[in-house]
Amino acid sequence: MNERILISGASIAGQTLAYWLARHGFRPTLVERAPRLREGGNGVDVRGHAIDVAERMGIMPQIRAMAADVQGMSFVNAANRSVARIDAQAMQSGGADVEIMRGDLVALLYEATKDDVEYVFGDSIRTLEQSGDGVAVSFEHGPARRFDLVIGADGMHSTVRRLAFGPESRFIQHKGHYFAFSNADSALGENRWVTMYNVPGKMAGIYRSGNHAQAKAYFIFRRSEPLTYDHRDVEQHKRLVSEAFAGESWRVRELLAGALADPDFYFDALSQVRMPSWSSGRVALVGDAAYCASPASGAGAELALVGAYRLAGELAAASGDHQVAFRRYEDGHRELVDQKQKIGPNVRLMVPKTRTGRWVRDTMARLPLMRAMATVERIMAPKNTAPLPDYNRDQVADHLIREPQLATAGRARGLFPHCDRAAS
Repeated sequence: MNERILISGASIAGQTLAYWLARHGFRPTLVERAPRLREGGNGVDVRGHAIDVAERMGIMPQIRAMAADVQGMSFVNAANRSVARIDAQAMQSGGADVEIMRGDLVALLYEATKDDVEYVFGDSIRTLEQSGDGVAVSFEHGPARRFDLVIGADGMHSTVRRLAFGPESRFIQHKGHYFAFSNADSALGENRWVTMYNVPGKMAGIYRSGNHAQAKAYFIFRRSEPLTYDHRDVEQHKRLVSEAFAGESWRVRELLAGALADPDFYFDALSQVRMPSWSSGRVALVGDAAYCASPASGAGAELALVGAYRLAGELAAASGDHQVAFRRYEDGHRELVDQKQKIGPNVRLMVPKTRTGRWVRDTMARLPLMRAMATVERIMAPKNTAPLPDYNRDQVADHLIREPQLATAGRARGLFPHCDRAAS
């Protein structure tokens, strides 16, 4: 029945997957390289079907209560005078979408899973060896164990993907920019606004939510040739950002000083993960490990929540048959991934290549045209019209009615407790 499932990565996708697997009667173990939850990070958007997932988990009220209340973007010159503003709230398609700080969402997911999921912090997968009836896993620190399935939810630089699918160079597509974020002194930014300062090919900014005492600094710079660096070497990352922004005016010096002192400083390439398949035998991927759309898409949390929900649900609907479940998971989720990986003008808006481009951006932001363009983009954007499957009721019950022998075996092992009546 593939009951014992190892998940690598305790972020949004990994914890959401663990929640639903436990809910469906599986026994998930979640291993995380960090010694504790990674509670830093930027703002993430819960929108579309991700709202449905969060509501079914019972955490949507908390998400709304902890929402970041940023009003929009303010573009400033070197003297810190605002030259253009975009009211993001006025351009939203409605009141349903919520932005929440990534660390707050991760903490909510941990509270929802900690009593039903085995967490192993401070360790990571070293090797995977698949066989016909399971996966032998060795760890960097803990003893070797055996699982029925292994799921990589360990981000763009996924260890599971490298071990089961091959080197990341085969799947990562660089988009020409690098970004970093860190904690920042809130006094440097305007309350409830994202303040951005540009020079050609670079952006430094500060994100200040009125609901959070801690502000966030952002740095983005363009580079046509890819940089060579170790994605785990934080000191190297700090040097790269310092060199890229050395000598810039506005408040860059103060923001850099705070970033260099922040132990949770984060840096990486603005890239996407594109794969022909998200599974290999008894190993599958979810979230950024499988289909990172890049921070410029604003869709990372949405893809993680919906993808994890679908993967767990398909495993339940298939009574743990991973071959059937992995195929259905990909068939159901691929369309949304393809939509979200089509990045619009976000990067060009934040990081104009030239002074002329910056002038055009600022001019457009001051005109009603920007709002009209946003309205047209919302109208023309593909809509997720198909309802999200309800695996707790429709999919699982229907499948078990059609496969009574699987229902009997599943109930005998404690699976599908919510479907007993429908499948009997």
